[in-house]
Amino acid sequence: MKDLVVSEFHKRVFMESYERIYKCLTMIDEKTLWESPNQTIPSIGNMILHICGNSRQWILSGIGGKEDNRDRDQEFVKQEKIKKSELVFLLENIKVNLRQTLSDMHPSILEKELHLQGFTVTGFSAIIHVIEHFSYHTGQITTLTKYYTNRPTGYYGNIDLNVQNRLN
Repeated sequence: MKDLVVSEFHKRVFMESYERIYKCLTMIDEKTLWESPNQTIPSIGNMILHICGNSRQWILSGIGGKEDNRDRDQEFVKQEKIKKSELVFLLENIKVNLRQTLSDMHPSILEKELHLQGFTVTGFSAIIHVIEHFSYHTGQITTLTKYYTNRPTGYYGNIDLNVQNRLN
């Protein structure tokens, strides 16, 4: 079970969300990184800080037992001095740590009760939470990118998404 969970995490977070976030970062300029359409929508830069903070808290601390030093409110403060390249470095750094933590975790953690960010969850649930959290904010980053650039992301390239499923 552990191998399946780690494999899906890798596919959904690193291969899907990360690739889409990186594509969006190539489409926007440094100024747009910290822009927001209104006060209730975080900027692309803030969303990247937020998903890194969330995954650090839920996986590195919750699953891996590292100290929880997250300052969630700070993730939503505009950080105009932080450049795209620094956010990529942050994402890559957290990726290395996430991979290591998931690789090192004992399979029993999947069923263990954890207390994370005020919630009581299993280790399995914590991992699913981070997968869906990445996906949710990746969608928001994609929408903001399309909004600011008025261009499609082309995530699926030449794949025909209208192909019908066939039952065997």
